[in-house]
Amino acid sequence: MRRLTDQEGQRLQQIVRRGSTSSVRYRRAMMLLASAGGNRVPVIAQLMQADEDTVRDVIHRFNEIGLACLDPQWAGGRPRLLSRDDEDFVVRTATTRPTKLGQAFTRWSLRKLVAYLRKVHGRMILIGREALRCLLARRGVTFQRTKTWKESPDPERDTKLDRIEEVLDRFPDRVFAFDEFGRSGSAPAQAGAGRDRYVPTGFRPPTTPRTGCATSTAATRSATTACGASTASGRAPNTLAALKSIRAARPDGAPIYVIMDNLSAHKGADICRWARKHKAELCFTPTYASWANPIEAHVGPLRQFTIANLNYPNHTVQTRALRAYLHWRNANARHRDVLAAERKERARIRSEKGIRWGGRPLKTAACPHLPPGTAPRERLGA
Repeated sequence: MRRLTDQEGQRLQQIVRRGSTSSVRYRRAMMLLASAGGNRVPVIAQLMQADEDTVRDVIHRFNEIGLACLDPQWAGGRPRLLSRDDEDFVVRTATTRPTKLGQAFTRWSLRKLVAYLRKVHGRMILIGREALRCLLARRGVTFQRTKTWKESPDPERDTKLDRIEEVLDRFPDRVFAFDEFGRSGSAPAQAGAGRDRYVPTGFRPPTTPRTGCATSTAATRSATTACGASTASGRAPNTLAALKSIRAARPDGAPIYVIMDNLSAHKGADICRWARKHKAELCFTPTYASWANPIEAHVGPLRQFTIANLNYPNHTVQTRALRAYLHWRNANARHRDVLAAERKERARIRSEKGIRWGGRPLKTAACPHLPPGTAPRERLGA
């Protein structure tokens, strides 16, 4: 599979993370993310319960036409009444501002566009609103708001991603992934589409005051996927304490590799000095690319099974629940519920991770630094 772009990876991640009304679209996105993550076709076929030829067809179509392969154009029914030229004319009209065509409004609606196409001089096109909507959707023309997005401006983006890939492949038993939650309230959070139907969702008590609100810090080892959590604020001393506990997991003194994002608390002078002294290499993810941290696949289930649709009286009880779940999760690492939840969440780190899995030679990562941020760009809707 070819290397993903930033926008393609983010789009696939969004489809898998939020779900899709189309099961075909969702399954194909999962196949692409799994392939981008370096998985072989037989493994993907077993994971998705699909035929290997189907997986290969999806990957080949993606290499040819990109994300359009998520919506296969299966033929069926009676022949279309509009020719290819008529469809192209409709699309050109829909993507042209009405004022340029002599109309008294600035944007189209389906009703206005249908009325205009029926009275175009020299070319009358008879089409209903539903058929027009399907045609525009099939050709990728939709009503859009102005959107913003962020692409990684890190000049060492590929170098950092290659280094993370290298340590995951060569030293799986000495790689740790580290990340931190944001502050979380103790009021019940809405779960996803698969929430327990017996949990009442109409009652939502007031949020407990955030006095003493903590940040949950999680770390995982790639080899055993053992998770741990502590409660602390996202400051350098607490990060250093967490790194020391990670170092203690390998008392043999062998070098360890810690994958973490570019939070300023992760790059203090004390942390860098401690890392050099204790043979701990800090592998930072590129700017705006925290998805490259493998811990992201474990954070989702942690939130889903401990915070969603639950009401804790205070943050102390909530912290105990987090630790109790992690204890259960480590004892049942291969439990089907854990695997099913992580299968969806793992796409968060697999989406754009495939950008660096295109056969490029690995580079030696230099000491990464946080580059200056840039303002998000705007994209005008059609």
